Amino acid sequence: MSTSTGMPADPAASHRAIENLIARYAELVDDGDFAGLGMLLADATFSGSRAEVSGSEAIEKMLQDTVIVYDDGTPRTQHVVSNIAIEVDERAGTAVSRSYVTVLQALPDLPLQPIAAGRYHDRFVRRDGRWRFAERCVRIHFVGDVSRHLR
Repeated sequence: MSTSTGMPADPAASHRAIENLIARYAELVDDGDFAGLGMLLADATFSGSRAEVSGSEAIEKMLQDTVIVYDDGTPRTQHVVSNIAIEVDERAGTAVSRSYVTVLQALPDLPLQPIAAGRYHDRFVRRDGRWRFAERCVRIHFVGDVSRHLR
C-alpha cells in the first residue's frame, strides 16, 4: 500500500527502485566511495567472506580496511551485475533479490581480467515510502587474482 494514498504500491516502480539500489552499490564500490556505501547500507547487515557487519560506520571501515584503492581514488574495478531476480511483497513492504556479480579489474601493468564471480542475496524494506537495503550477502564462488584488489 502506498503510505500516502492507501492505494496499492506500483510493483513495477518497486522493482525499478530495487534495481537502482543494486546498481548504485556497484557504482559506489567502483568509484571507491566507501562513505557512500556506508550510507547506502546504513540500515543493512553486510556479510561476505569476512565477519558480518552492520551500520554505516562499520561497513565503511570494513571496506576501507579490505579494498585496495589506487591513486585515482578507485579500486580500478568494474562490478557487472546480471541475472537479477526480484520478488516484492507490496503489502509487507519487503523484497528479496538474487543476482550474479562478476568483478573485472585492470591496471596499467595488469590487463583487464575477471578477478571474482559469485552471487548477491539481498533483502530490502520499504520505509517512509523508500526502498532500502536490509541485508546484502555476498557469496563469491570463483576467485581469480585478487592480490591487487583485496588486502
